[in-house]
Amino acid sequence: MKIVILGAGLMGRLLACELARAGHTLTMFDAAGPQALNSAARAAAAMLAPLAESAVADDRVVQMGLYGLKRWPELLATLPAPVYFQQQGTLVVWHRQDQAEAARFTRQLKSTTGRLPELPSLQTLDPSGLAQLEPGLAGRFSQGLYLPGEGQLDNHQLLDALLTELQQRQVSLHWDSPRAPGDFAPGEAGQPDWVLDCRGLGAQAQWPQLRGVRGEVAMLYAPNVHLSRPTRLIHPRYPIYIAPKENGIFKIGATEIESDDVSPVSVRSGLELLSAAYSVDPGFGEARILELVAQCRPTLPDNRPALRRLGARCLQVNGLYRHGYLIAPAMMDMVLQLVLSDNASLAQQFAVPVLRGDTVEQAA
Repeated sequence: MKIVILGAGLMGRLLACELARAGHTLTMFDAAGPQALNSAARAAAAMLAPLAESAVADDRVVQMGLYGLKRWPELLATLPAPVYFQQQGTLVVWHRQDQAEAARFTRQLKSTTGRLPELPSLQTLDPSGLAQLEPGLAGRFSQGLYLPGEGQLDNHQLLDALLTELQQRQVSLHWDSPRAPGDFAPGEAGQPDWVLDCRGLGAQAQWPQLRGVRGEVAMLYAPNVHLSRPTRLIHPRYPIYIAPKENGIFKIGATEIESDDVSPVSVRSGLELLSAAYSVDPGFGEARILELVAQCRPTLPDNRPALRRLGARCLQVNGLYRHGYLIAPAMMDMVLQLVLSDNASLAQQFAVPVLRGDTVEQAA
């Protein structure tokens, strides 16, 4: 088939690579350039933490995250360049004054594991348990949680590796070329067989329920910090996550603001983000700031993803919110089912609606 993909962020690149491998002819249009500098996919920590995210996500998103943890190694193995991937669990810590907030968080996670027995059980840690997992934090925290099996990947490496594969497979790439579904008539003579719209917030004109949720991320070079796994700090005002990448690089993020604003990071947000990281490990005091970026995640009213048909051969995928890397493999496989076999079983399994205009066509 001849397939047009609109948007070269995470979903667009994953779908294009998978369809090109299957022998289809792909054309991709994106409003920006090949580095995806203005995409939500680039301004992310790419943590794969279904249980940790259950504090803000429903059970179906958690289940999609578990699906993604199994699929990511398979997807990464097909790429022409290595992508850092780690699955050593998530560490959760808090300062003594935030014990009440930590207790609430722990109850939420225990409730999730009670409903979803397929999740690994969280483990409570005393000072010696913390020191064993992360020697660099020895003596700084008196207790914590360990969430086994959770992971992360390097999103910049992934986006670059996907781009390399698209180029090697001779996908027709059109940068700085915004297009909308209405620019095509799929199924008609001389037109593509399918159009897949993966533009995120770029699709607001056709999907007005979309809104932006702003997130801010710092990328630091901190060779004196020796965290080996993603670490979350519980705090009532600015909870943060710290994701260690390769070669002394760390991604730090937290803020979540209901706004379409993509202006630079504010001084207040930057101070809170970096101060919280410093409170976890003073080694961040000598870190070098490589990037301090803000971007908006495309979000639907219920904070859950959806698929949407615009005609018989145009499919939109959107609303991945803050869970993009966590649920992208599941969303990709749903789209492939619908396009290649008109099968919605995976969408039904995870209760992801397939909409037609504003009407639900298929849902669990």
